[in-house]
Amino acid sequence: MSSSRALEDAKVPLLDNLASTVRSNDGQDVDDQDQYLARRFWIESKKLWHIVGPSIFSRITSYSMVVITQAFAGHLGDLELAGISIATNVILGFDLGLLLGMASALETLCGQAFGAKKYYMLGVYMQRSWIVLFVCCVLLLPLYLCASPFLKLLGQPPEVAELSGLVAMWLIPLHFCCAFQFPLQRFLQSQMKAGVIAWVSLLALVVHVIVSWLFVYKLKLGVVGTAATLNFSWWVLVFGLLAYTICGGCPLTWTGFSTEAFSGLWEFVKLSVASGVMLCLENWYYRVLVLMTGNLKNAEIAVDALSIW
Repeated sequence: MSSSRALEDAKVPLLDNLASTVRSNDGQDVDDQDQYLARRFWIESKKLWHIVGPSIFSRITSYSMVVITQAFAGHLGDLELAGISIATNVILGFDLGLLLGMASALETLCGQAFGAKKYYMLGVYMQRSWIVLFVCCVLLLPLYLCASPFLKLLGQPPEVAELSGLVAMWLIPLHFCCAFQFPLQRFLQSQMKAGVIAWVSLLALVVHVIVSWLFVYKLKLGVVGTAATLNFSWWVLVFGLLAYTICGGCPLTWTGFSTEAFSGLWEFVKLSVASGVMLCLENWYYRVLVLMTGNLKNAEIAVDALSIW
């Protein structure tokens, strides 16, 4: 009896030591898991921001160019600011919503081709997108050429509609610029070259500020000069991205112009139109709000305030 009791007494500390060892091991495993998750989170965040950060910056610079243009127009007068605001937010905004949506089809196609290692197809897809979007720009030209009667029909004040129509005419080069800029951006983004877009966007923003100051304050070109500045900066963006692409920046995905780009256009059109409609429904509601504001009393001030907001 005494020996068995002694054996039982000896088991107690052994079990306690074993339990404490298991608890410490469990705690260590939990700490290791937390450290692993934190390390993985840091690694994945760096990968994500390597792409997202430059993309956010390039989008901010694009919007900043329009904001800067409106700011310079605000120094010219209330009517000029209202004219610029309606031309950029309504006419150009409707246009950009459709073209940007149609170019978004390229994200799916280029992403799939890049993942499947069919690198040459990225260049072919981009050229198809250029063709489709350029034809779309030609079909949308009446939106710019007939902007004044169109705005009057929607109830805008005559003086604002006339000035907006004049500004819209000067935005036609920017209109065609979008047919090349949007596909180029998606072509490079699918290859994780968002940094290139960010640097070229920064260059375009600097050019825009300098040209705006020159046209408005030095050359005194008025509202027409203010609108023309957007053409310079956006085409700088196009030529910068195009130069990077064709001058060796994308040796695998850009193999030169190809006649293959003219094949399968109808299927590409259907995919592009579907993408364009989805983005338009999201983008156009604000444009409608600006148009409705033009029907209020003191329409110039109301449009100016809403555009600045």
